[in-house]
Amino acid sequence: MTEVFVHVYDVTNSASVKTNAAIVQLNKLFRDGIGVGGIFHSAVEVYDYEEWSFGYCENGSGVFSCSRKGNPLYTYRETVSLGFTTFSRLKVNQVLTELSREWPGYSYDLLSRNCNHFCDQFCERLGVQKLPAWVNRFANAGDAAVEAVENTMKRLRQAKTDFILASKVAYRFLFASASTSCVSPDLGLLDGDAPNGSGGSLLRLSFLKSPVNLISKNCLGFQDPDAVEKS
Repeated sequence: MTEVFVHVYDVTNSASVKTNAAIVQLNKLFRDGIGVGGIFHSAVEVYDYEEWSFGYCENGSGVFSCSRKGNPLYTYRETVSLGFTTFSRLKVNQVLTELSREWPGYSYDLLSRNCNHFCDQFCERLGVQKLPAWVNRFANAGDAAVEAVENTMKRLRQAKTDFILASKVAYRFLFASASTSCVSPDLGLLDGDAPNGSGGSLLRLSFLKSPVNLISKNCLGFQDPDAVEKS
């Protein structure tokens, strides 16, 4: 049995000194002042004074190790104990071999598959508690926001599809009705057409301007009140 630790770093790998300083100050405010988190890198230590983490690379595994608290790309911040694992060195090495295959470097994603997500997975395999929530809170919040936007866009695309489908059905209904005996009698030749049909066969479809006249009242079984009075 051995104790497992997570080492937390401020992400200060920017080429800009001002940016790095701003991130350190941001982390102090949100982690130390408010207690909600910040922009952090993490790595898990188990046996042999080495820490393991995950990062981007074009080829091969993104899983890598370095001496504990000694990652040169970031600024070490603090260490948190995650409990004890019953795994032997051999078993831990087997877990790391599996994770190395499962976490290729090209799969790295800042919001949904970063070093903190890897450390959570590693800790779960070791049978210890996961990282404190504040370590990866910013990435989780960003990932949730992206998912919400994607879901909204999907709903909008579906609504657009449904609207187009309904429009097509309505269009077919209108023009199918025009070819039946149930069409309103308020039809006539287009202006300028000859009565004998020599001017063309296009009809003025007045129901397009007045939907109330779309279907003849006779076809629905109603009688014209004027006609009833005259009779």
